[in-house]
Formats: sequence, structure tokens, C-alpha cells
Amino acid sequence: MFDILLSTYPMFLEATYLTLRLTLISLLMGCGVGLVFAFFRISNSKLLQSIAHVYITIIRGTPLIVQIAVLYFGLSGAITLSSFWAGAIALAVHNGAYISEIFRGAIQSIDRGQMEAAKSLGMPTPLAMRRIILPQAFRRAIPPLGNQFIIGLKDSSLVAYVGMQDLWGTALSEAASNYRQLDTYAVVGLYYLVLVLIFTYVVNRLEKRLNTSLGRRKKQSQADASQAA
Repeated sequence: MFDILLSTYPMFLEATYLTLRLTLISLLMGCGVGLVFAFFRISNSKLLQSIAHVYITIIRGTPLIVQIAVLYFGLSGAITLSSFWAGAIALAVHNGAYISEIFRGAIQSIDRGQMEAAKSLGMPTPLAMRRIILPQAFRRAIPPLGNQFIIGLKDSSLVAYVGMQDLWGTALSEAASNYRQLDTYAVVGLYYLVLVLIFTYVVNRLEKRLNTSLGRRKKQSQADASQAA
């Protein structure tokens, strides 16, 4: 295994960069899709709620590889897209369904009295949502979002089956040429493990930083209140 690790690291490093780009871009787009459908889910419109329900049900009820294949070949047949962007859009659509439920739960976990208080002060609903509700909801959504990001990283390996030379696609090509499937797959597994550990570290650091910032604000508020008393 070590000789494969040493002889293939240039191609695997290039494939790692491609995997990271694909994952980050698809997750960013997935967050946008998820936020839109989260608003659909909590809206008062029955039509928007139904659209979100159908979308989430279809994504949750069908295998990811089928979604990637349908979206990849469907998008490529309608417009000219590279395999990278077709794969990124397919992964964004998939992750968006799960991220929408994360955002919905986080938004609905915020006390409704905060929105009512903002409206009583004359603040429009979109402004209150942007300035008051969403910042708090984002903090609460970080742990499940971190888990979804890690899942999205590992799920990105399925784009290899529509022609992308990401980490898994490179491993498949290398294993087919050297006939050492077990060793090659073990090597690519190490690359994925390192990426997951990096993602986990970044999410944990972000969560601790936000918790520390929130704790400082609470202490400052308590200090201000005691001085005013």
C-alpha cells in the first residue's frame, strides 16, 4: 500500500483539490437552496409548502446516484455544462433538501416572541428575519450543518460514475490499471479520512468561537443590567 501511496500522490493531490472544489461549491449552493426551501416550509402559503414538501420527499426517497445521473444527463441534454458544474448542481440539489430541514428546525427553535417584538417596533418581517432570527438560527444550525457537510464530502465520490476524476474516480482508474484494488482503495480512504478530520476540526473551532462570543455578550449584558440597577 505504501508504494502506491508514494507513487500516486501527485494525481491524488490533484484529485483532492478537485474534490474539495466540488464539495465546497455544491455545499454553498446547497445552503442557498436549503434556505429558500426552509422559508417555503415555514411560509403561510399552502402552495409554497406543497412545493417544498414534494421536493424534499423526492430527494429523500430516491438514491443519490439516481439523482446525480438524472440531473447530470438531464442538464447536459438541455444546456452545455461541464461535468464539474453538472455534478456540483446535482449535489447541491441533493444536499439542499437536507439543509432546508436543518434551517427550518433552527429558525422555528427561536422564540416567536422575538419576531413579535421586532414587529411591534415597526421592523419589517424580512429585516427582522435577517437581523434577529437568522443569526441566532445559524448558530444553532452549525452542528447539524457540520455533519451534513461531512456527508456531502463523502457523497461527492458518486460523481465519479458520471465521468469526473475526483478522488474516487482517480482511484477507480488507478485500480483498473495496477490490478491492486484493495491497496488503491485503502489509499484513497486515507485521503478522505484526512479531509473529514479537517472539516471536523474547522466546524468544531467555528462552533467554539461562536459559543465564546455568545458567552461574552451574555456576560456583558448581565454586567450592564447590574450597573443600571
